[in-house]
Amino acid sequence: MKISKIGVLILLLAVGLVPCALAQTKAEVPANHPAVPYPTAATPKAIDRGAFSAQPGVAPMSVTIALSLRNRDEAESMVQAVSTPGNPQYHHFLTSDEFVARFGPTNAEVTKVMTALAKYGLTVQRTTATTLKVTGLPANMERAFGVSLHSYEVAAHDNAPGYTYHAPLSRPTIPTEIAGSVSAVVGLDSRPGFHPLTRSVPSSPRLAETSATPAGTGNPPQYFTVIDFDNQYDVNPLYARGITGKGRTLAIVTLAAFTPSDAFTYWAALGLTVDPNRLTIVNVDGGPGAPSDASGSLETTLDVEQSGGIAPGADIIVYQAPNTNQAFIDAFAAAIDSNAPESVSTSWGTWEWFDNLENAPVTDPITGKTVSSLQALHELLLRAAIQGQSFFAASGDGGAFDITDDLGCLPPICSITLSVDNPASDTAITGAGGTTLPVILYFCVNSACTPPYYEVEVPHERVWGWDYFNGLCAYLGYTPLNCGFFPGGSGGGVSIEFPVPLYQWFLPGVQLSQPGQVWQAEPIIGEVFGVGTYYALPAFYPGRNVPDVSFNADPFTGYVIYYTSSVSGFGIEPGWGGTSFVAPQLNGVTALLGQDMHGRLGLLNNALYFFALTGQAYSGPHAPLHVIAYGDNWFYYGRDGYAPASGLGTIDVANFARALAGPF
Repeated sequence: MKISKIGVLILLLAVGLVPCALAQTKAEVPANHPAVPYPTAATPKAIDRGAFSAQPGVAPMSVTIALSLRNRDEAESMVQAVSTPGNPQYHHFLTSDEFVARFGPTNAEVTKVMTALAKYGLTVQRTTATTLKVTGLPANMERAFGVSLHSYEVAAHDNAPGYTYHAPLSRPTIPTEIAGSVSAVVGLDSRPGFHPLTRSVPSSPRLAETSATPAGTGNPPQYFTVIDFDNQYDVNPLYARGITGKGRTLAIVTLAAFTPSDAFTYWAALGLTVDPNRLTIVNVDGGPGAPSDASGSLETTLDVEQSGGIAPGADIIVYQAPNTNQAFIDAFAAAIDSNAPESVSTSWGTWEWFDNLENAPVTDPITGKTVSSLQALHELLLRAAIQGQSFFAASGDGGAFDITDDLGCLPPICSITLSVDNPASDTAITGAGGTTLPVILYFCVNSACTPPYYEVEVPHERVWGWDYFNGLCAYLGYTPLNCGFFPGGSGGGVSIEFPVPLYQWFLPGVQLSQPGQVWQAEPIIGEVFGVGTYYALPAFYPGRNVPDVSFNADPFTGYVIYYTSSVSGFGIEPGWGGTSFVAPQLNGVTALLGQDMHGRLGLLNNALYFFALTGQAYSGPHAPLHVIAYGDNWFYYGRDGYAPASGLGTIDVANFARALAGPF
């Protein structure tokens, strides 16, 4: 590993002259179980082992019941009011108790649900103000929700262990007497479905040299740290005023465990002063198991390093959970119900339409409508925004084609379909997109990797989309599809699950969903991933556009991660990127802004779009946003204003702090 490029501090660390700080963490003790790998294109087809209730040694299982909010329309309106500058209710957030009293399910509703489920032999425990944990034998779950559950086994492959999961054969139904009280039943399907949204520099075509370090950065591209981020996006004026995130608490929601000492070593190598007791680990639903490459521990590591490095004075809570739909919801619920963190980010996601698959939603027998985990998560995020918590999610690394990236499946096996990632597509979260910084890259064109090289130049900060390598691919005799770069880029496009929110109304550049979008795949793909093989998506749908804002996310102008691999041990790994960097960076920035404003910020989208709609975003010497007018994400192009590729552009952090302070 070429650690000589990273700079003096890392050289000293590598030879042992900078002590590695040991993580002092407060943690719940996780269950002793192996981590489950996240799904990839290499995941073997699951083997159906038959009825779940008939498996040897079958134990009780659990599901999470998300209870419906009262007065949901009022809650949506309140999010708009408390988050929009100039509104009389701006930043008049509710406490957790105030929210529950106004919008939470009544005790009578909760009792009704608990009593109804107890009739099926199920045990019900209230875990948060809006969620219940329901436990019982699989046969009782089948009776309660009208399903047949089967057990599935996935074989070990490469360095990933094998695992089992259970899933229903058909769409469940909610018992009639409680249908109006439930927004989702999550956990009948326990397969791992979320992906960490990271990307690394591909090994081929071979990169020979990199030059043209962007102005304001100290390390070369692929070796950036949070110090380079601070320089690039104007964070240093806040530090100069003593703003470090002190007194704030940020949180990470993640689906893999990590090695805390990696983060402390990273911060120490950069000369950052941090509290050795700043880190708390909360294991949700027993935790995700031991750290491992296959489960995505590198993702959790970088999330903590980035957010905690940008806000070195902040405390950090890591809510880490198994990679299941149920645990993901439970982790969000834990962070929101505690109301402890002021800002939260996640860098895990999946194609939003997966929630419409046959086994994902549950049917309400009264209305015939379906309730789902997307609906449950949205209602949790409404609560977070009303409590003043700011949430961020990576928009994905598959450009405009999220499903293609999720499954790693190209023509002729799978079609290419415009699609976006959830939870970034939710209207109550800030979607984090990505850019590429100015750079010159030199690629080998012979086996000896000797000059002349093929030169690729990115002259301006642009939307991250690896189609800027199309010329190189053509030179090497490849098409864009088989060159290895497609569809890498900033996740962005139009949601077909969430309508366009009020804050995006009347904004030039906001688009409708495109016509002719059909996802089609060979049957083997559906069998491997447990999905169907044909989906015709709605055309011209006025959906929520993502992302909202961006920072640098291209691995070719990317970052180093200090990481303890389960395969190779500790190392300093350059060349990492993905919008998974941007979400925790926004998280850290928000901790700084919160300290600066002496309060919570809530959903940042309303303020961001307020500045755009009122002409304040890009004008004057203290413009809070920088437009990204160059590049594309394989379909949507950067422009002078909003675009569903890099959103509103990038944030100038010091200027954004000034803008948030008003007057309005």
